[in-house]
Amino acid sequence: MLKHWPPLTALRGFEAAARLGSFHRAAEELHLSQSAISQQIRGLEDYLEQPLFFRQGRSVSLTDAGTDLLATTQAMLRQLAGGIRRLDQYRKPHQLIVSASPAFARHWLVPRLGDFRRRHPGADLWLLTSETPPDMASQTVDIALGDDLQPQPQCQHHVLLQDRLYPACHPSVMAQPATERTTLHGEREWDWSQWQVQGGADVGQQRAGLNFSEPGQLLDAACQGLGIALVSELLAASACTQGLLQPLHAYRVDGPQWSWLLHDDSACDPLVLSFCEWVLASLKPGDD
Repeated sequence: MLKHWPPLTALRGFEAAARLGSFHRAAEELHLSQSAISQQIRGLEDYLEQPLFFRQGRSVSLTDAGTDLLATTQAMLRQLAGGIRRLDQYRKPHQLIVSASPAFARHWLVPRLGDFRRRHPGADLWLLTSETPPDMASQTVDIALGDDLQPQPQCQHHVLLQDRLYPACHPSVMAQPATERTTLHGEREWDWSQWQVQGGADVGQQRAGLNFSEPGQLLDAACQGLGIALVSELLAASACTQGLLQPLHAYRVDGPQWSWLLHDDSACDPLVLSFCEWVLASLKPGDD
């Protein structure tokens, strides 16, 4: 009977578009082009011989048939995701799958993995990095670490620490006149507006300069002497110790909250628990 089913990829595209109310947002979530999503849904509608969406400019809404199919599709995908997660029991022993944001992985986690490896030499650790938090229900991930993690079903959400931000630059930039320093701009918490809104002093920052969408790249650019940046106290600690960064001001403002998502199925795994304990111990002041 499976040969008479519509393609699973088309059902995934339909579910995402229906849930998000947008073909464009569905394409972003599934890492496809908008035309690919549109083609999948047109093919699905042709297969079912009825429309599933009302098209209204860039937004879409479900027809009655689409609403009915959405409930069936979501139930099917949830059951499939649960079945995939149950396969975890057949994984290699001592396997640990960690998801982290690129900035946290590059500037905090990876430099410390040698210590974890020495403590747990038998661990088979896999590190996945993505700007988008993982879907813990459908992806095989034991623990996710990052600054933009929201609670998810079947997971323990734990806030690790409240980060602080401050302006800093490479010593070579410190020697330049303030008016000649390039300003490095980030997004979200790493934007200079956070510094100004929370009472930070003028340290010569300008509206124009170099712009970075990823905080790890912003920190790399500052360490390479490209300009002044608003940096994370947590992520920049090693760079400061190595003399690659110097603070421009003693004042600090609130930055992102770092947290983890621990899947309930992994919460009793001794290796996962050891990793969690290691992360907590490593985050204590003075670990650098």
